[in-house]
Amino acid sequence: MIDKYFSAPKTIRRLRAGLSGPFIDGFANALQQQRYSPSMVIRSLHAASHIGWFMQHRGGMLSDINDGMLEAFRRHLLRCRCYQIHNRRKTGYHACFGVKRFHTYLVNLGICTDNAVVNNDAAEPALVADFRSWFRTHRGVAEPTLRLYCRGAADLLETLGEDIGRWSVKSVRQFMLDRSSQCGTGTTQKLITSLRAFLRFLSFRGYTRTDLHLAIPAIAHWRLASLPRCLSSDEVDRVIAACDGNTVARIRDRAIILMLCRLGLRAGDLARLRLDDIDWMNGTLLVTGKGRYQVRLPLPQEVGDALLRYVNFRPRVSSIDRVFLCKNAPVRPFVSGGGISDVVARALQRAGVEAPVRGAHLLSYVASFIMF
Repeated sequence: MIDKYFSAPKTIRRLRAGLSGPFIDGFANALQQQRYSPSMVIRSLHAASHIGWFMQHRGGMLSDINDGMLEAFRRHLLRCRCYQIHNRRKTGYHACFGVKRFHTYLVNLGICTDNAVVNNDAAEPALVADFRSWFRTHRGVAEPTLRLYCRGAADLLETLGEDIGRWSVKSVRQFMLDRSSQCGTGTTQKLITSLRAFLRFLSFRGYTRTDLHLAIPAIAHWRLASLPRCLSSDEVDRVIAACDGNTVARIRDRAIILMLCRLGLRAGDLARLRLDDIDWMNGTLLVTGKGRYQVRLPLPQEVGDALLRYVNFRPRVSSIDRVFLCKNAPVRPFVSGGGISDVVARALQRAGVEAPVRGAHLLSYVASFIMF
């Protein structure tokens, strides 16, 4: 596989030698499938070979690579004099990123362990981990929401102690009041929701009294106290026009913008949308919202045409069934709705539209006014 990127037999032999040698061709194939540019593949292969020689010199194995070893390799690059690496270009800025890609590849093969996941699981209290599992199973919430809820639960446990039987209404209420004085209204409301959910879970398990969640006070926040923030029809047309073009990125952006402003979908709905959710025969779209709630929406002609055009231009990756993918390598789906909001923010900037907020929900408001 690396013969595609290198022609010198000496270079090919060097890359296939050492500890990294048996994995070099597979690594090159993985980078190609993820749509990395040839120059980036070449840099990453040099970095993968380099860390193989580095580990061999230290008497270690590739399975020993972890966050600490990656940091040691980064420091090694600053004074590298490896006889196998005689070109400074191969030990520079891009080598650190290339080694991280190689480490991720080894983790996927099972050669290395993902230390970040192990450390996070080990640091989380057992009761919070149980709450995470219970909430995921019974409520079907997304991972970002779980992290938010578990962060509040862990903070409550650390402050009041793990002896839950000694918790009182006064101590729980005082904890909430102390935290609310340190953050804004939006953050406080999220904390209220997460703490009430955690206290209900403790009551369900029989650890606390059944009404302890009532100790969490509410705060006044009227969402309709001001006018809704949205765009005019002329501004929406300008944003859609700013996505015209024949590149994959512009075709994708146009499909996203139209689905937001015509169907009123949330950013997370688009990030989770799968190819099997599209019913081309009947012209409908299956959307999975919060709490695994599902609804089938009609697909307008304009939206369907834009979506079909993107699906035809979309990178062909058999292992990914999400509809919308990031434009930069590695080819991957959006991690969350934040990526969709970034698409909207860039489209607003190209259109020259000044908006009070730049999230995807700005266009969802437009759809709600059109529908109602």
